[in-house]
Amino acid sequence: MKTRQLGTSGLEVSALGLGCMGMSFGYGPAKDKNEMIQVIRAAVEQGITFFDTAEVYGPFTNEELLGEALAPFKGQVTIATKFGFKIDPQLMKHVGIDSRPENIKKVAEASLTRLKVDALDLFYQHRVDPNVPIEEVAGAVKDLIQEGKVKHFGLSEAGANTIRKAHSIQKVSALQSEYSLWTRQHEKEIIPTIEELGIGLVAYSPLGKGFLTGAINEKASFGADDIRNVLPRFTPEAIQANQALIDLLQAVAKDKNATPAQIALAWVLAQKPWIVPIPGTTKINRLMENNGAVSIELSSDELTAIEKASSQIKIIGNRYTDAMEQSTGL
Repeated sequence: MKTRQLGTSGLEVSALGLGCMGMSFGYGPAKDKNEMIQVIRAAVEQGITFFDTAEVYGPFTNEELLGEALAPFKGQVTIATKFGFKIDPQLMKHVGIDSRPENIKKVAEASLTRLKVDALDLFYQHRVDPNVPIEEVAGAVKDLIQEGKVKHFGLSEAGANTIRKAHSIQKVSALQSEYSLWTRQHEKEIIPTIEELGIGLVAYSPLGKGFLTGAINEKASFGADDIRNVLPRFTPEAIQANQALIDLLQAVAKDKNATPAQIALAWVLAQKPWIVPIPGTTKINRLMENNGAVSIELSSDELTAIEKASSQIKIIGNRYTDAMEQSTGL
């Protein structure tokens, strides 16, 4: 497995990470814990050193899963987790956002315990809190870094001005935001900003929540607790309309003796050397397939052809509902 530097922070991780949310949250019932431990440890065996979780995934159970699964590899892997949601302990779900400094520090202590680590490798603000100045958020994480409880500060789905303000208080090592061949809104302002500041991009949902694998068509149905049931891009009409993008990936994949998922990941990897995609999976065979993308080289001519073809495809449906854009923990 190749490695990459997340910006200029000195944080080196595997070129692909593993998004672990779906093991516990978001895509139907939590998966079998022992099976997920096997998947996580198989990822380590295949060279993955970068794992993504959050307190809100479960809540709490995803961090506990990683803590147990990665305990034998202490010091050999990088675990990213997140703060910033208000969690109701009775309902066991998030009921709002909360990035008050006292909550950030409380979450950090709890995450250290659940992850069984001495310091949090990368600690993201999960979503910007409009009620707490970002300077206070960055200051709270700076305190945790000075105390040795956090190594690197990150933001998720933050705007350019927020990133700059936070970075002026405490260096931001990584921005985690959705990025793929069908979610490219960050290319206009966000990616140039973080490139200027030396911040890496951790690309979540690089396979479009499964759509870019080519395995989802307009007849697809999802489980009762699957987030895709309410996402505008996963209505039968949107799936059918967006199939043109899958056709493009399949055509490139055929020429490269690869799969659509591998081409989708190779495209993200080819955009910048400091971008690290974190596809999620609960299956070892899909893990192996995804990891194969690292060895696929897309030439400049191939990238130009993909750009030209994809620019002619109008993506139907927003990635989230309007309400979820403000409050989602995904």
